[in-house]
Amino acid sequence: MGRKAGTVYLNPKKFGALHKPCMKDMLAFLNCLALNHNNDDKCARQKELLGTCMDAQRNKNRKSMGSHNYHLQRLSRGRK
Repeated sequence: MGRKAGTVYLNPKKFGALHKPCMKDMLAFLNCLALNHNNDDKCARQKELLGTCMDAQRNKNRKSMGSHNYHLQRLSRGRK
């Protein structure tokens, strides 16, 4: 699983610390499902909280960054 020689590569692990706003709500919902044997009727509150968090994120205007590796490789092709 080596990389091609001469290509530009950006390590995606460096971007692992990006803000994940609904992670706590999702983990609470998944833990509730695990405790209640996948019965989501008992996890209605966590499900509702997760839904409202996801809806709030959908309404935010965010720029799409695209694929960093794609753009870096595209730029490096132009230099050759």
